Amino acid sequence: MAKGKGRIFGWYFGTNVLVRILIGLILGAIVGLIVGPKIQVISPLGDLFIRLLRMIVVPVIFFSLVAGAASIRPSKLGKVGVKIMVYYLITTVLAVSIGLIMANIFKPGLGITLPGEAPGRQLTQPSLIQTLLNIVPTNPVDSLAKGDVLPIIFFALVFGISLSYLRDSKEERLSEGATLIFKFCDAAAETMYKIVRGILEYAPIGVFALIAVVFGNQGAKAFGPLGMVTLTVYITLAVHLFVVYGIALRIFGLSFTRFLKGAKEAMLTAFVTRSSSGTLPITLKNADELGIPRGISSFTLPLGATINMDGTVIYQGVCTLFIAFAVGANLTFTQQLTVIITATLASIGTAGVPGAGAIMLLMVLNSVGFKVDPGTRVAAAYAMILGIDALLDMGRTCLNVTGDLVGTSIVAKTEGELDLSKWK
Repeated sequence: MAKGKGRIFGWYFGTNVLVRILIGLILGAIVGLIVGPKIQVISPLGDLFIRLLRMIVVPVIFFSLVAGAASIRPSKLGKVGVKIMVYYLITTVLAVSIGLIMANIFKPGLGITLPGEAPGRQLTQPSLIQTLLNIVPTNPVDSLAKGDVLPIIFFALVFGISLSYLRDSKEERLSEGATLIFKFCDAAAETMYKIVRGILEYAPIGVFALIAVVFGNQGAKAFGPLGMVTLTVYITLAVHLFVVYGIALRIFGLSFTRFLKGAKEAMLTAFVTRSSSGTLPITLKNADELGIPRGISSFTLPLGATINMDGTVIYQGVCTLFIAFAVGANLTFTQQLTVIITATLASIGTAGVPGAGAIMLLMVLNSVGFKVDPGTRVAAAYAMILGIDALLDMGRTCLNVTGDLVGTSIVAKTEGELDLSKWK
């Protein structure tokens, strides 16, 4: 798909894909309002988009998590590694929990009536112990075939961590073999991201069709839920920033105001670019300005860009409940706990690139029985989220990068290596 302006459709491929998706959302809403229920005739265009997304979910989960877990060398997991991993884990769990709490308070999506069939699988409430036991697959190949998300995540993480240890093996045969497997999984993950980018080129058409059907059946009242889910996400991001990060810095004797002054460049860059990885050079520069030695920041910040996704998991929690309310389903405590577990584990393999959270959302929805099947209400609700994903992505990426810098500052302080003169 060439982007040259001289080619046929150059005007299409030469435009930013997220801008095209937003245009598709707007045009879909307008056309749907004008045509009404008869717009249902274009629904196959939306169904095709949903099928393309479902096609890549399992391989994205497996290869991304294996590559992500295997990239953390055991030799680097000393005191600094353990501290930053504990910080990332705790803040991620807090983030998705706060997201679910805020979504239960604001109830985005409640009252909207979507076209299509009800969710394909009846949501039942297994026991808490059974939910935790089901994370461990009895047959990983069967889990991959069925698309059971949590068992796939568990197996991929175990496989990736074991691969990481073998890469550090002193036995050359094992080290070379493990490195070869790692390179294969890393290349496979990048291949999947390439496929995702290709699918996103079709996304504006798919979103146009899906949204047109929603507004053709719903009318103007569909605007309210989209505004509410956006408001809920940004309020939750602000709560996590000021409460969780503010308290964490205060506990370790660091000024939150001084931190914001030192981190503002990275935060703004992340907001505009929507890429944790792309912002990394700016994040490292700001870490230097905050008095953090490169010996710490050069390890913790790239690691954070890979596995620390507080803003993304907030998005997962809020949007999962938005979809649940929109399709008329009530998620039980156990199912919301499953959202927390899935979002936390899946964040390890989420690419720090624009739009990755929308693919991760498919994993979370699958884990609680919301299959994004063509023609279902779940697919219609997911399309609504995808239409405003760029707007939500800006806020969640900003928080992701901010969380990396907060954790790095705290670890440097506990190691006695933080230049406190730069915090006055």
